[in-house]
Amino acid sequence: MSETKLAAVGHNDPVCINYIDFLSASCKKRWSFVDAIYGVIPFFGIITRKTAAAPRAAPECLKDLALQIISTQVSDEINIVRLITLAQQQQIARFEILLPYPLSESQLTTVRQEYARPLELQQQDDRLHIAIPPLSH
Repeated sequence: MSETKLAAVGHNDPVCINYIDFLSASCKKRWSFVDAIYGVIPFFGIITRKTAAAPRAAPECLKDLALQIISTQVSDEINIVRLITLAQQQQIARFEILLPYPLSESQLTTVRQEYARPLELQQQDDRLHIAIPPLSH
């Protein structure tokens, strides 16, 4: 699978996460016990499981971390919240997710409730545009 399929970014282009390819990779992934734990308790994995490699651009880190926590065992809404959380941790404030289908209003509401912080979601067909406003202290 091409790395540009998972998340693409150009100089002026927003980060675009291809959720379809993440789900596909998750289905093909050989899960170890530790991977299964990170899939069930994702925030533990998000916080503690960092790669020790040389510093990379935020979109590249986002792709690697997303492959660790996206799971076909949870709902799309939970996976989307996981992606939003990862993007926020990587200081990516604007991005879009290419989905296999447009989300319903109730699914968008669930995403907003699960994320529990201010969040702008705009949907255009199968693309979900996300903006995370800066946190005020």
